[in-house]
Amino acid sequence: MTFALVRATRLPLDAFADAAGVHPGLVTRLVALGLVEVTTGPAGPPGFPVRELARVARIRRLHDDLTLNYAAVGVVLDLLDRIDELEDRLARRA
Repeated sequence: MTFALVRATRLPLDAFADAAGVHPGLVTRLVALGLVEVTTGPAGPPGFPVRELARVARIRRLHDDLTLNYAAVGVVLDLLDRIDELEDRLARRA
């Protein structure tokens, strides 16, 4: 899997999909499912934060490697986020 070098902080749909290596329709579907964040600028069209590229890569790995459907991917992502949060709390205590 290869990724394009990205310098912007927000990308339009087509550029985001290209950088993530997926079809724009899939990005739209992931947004509709609440798996990927889209933001709107003060005077511009909706855009995708560059940090969401890593999330799309994780979604693709879960979907492709574990053959999870996107609803299950959402549950797994929530659990992984919770684990990260708990690990951060433990690290701060130590």
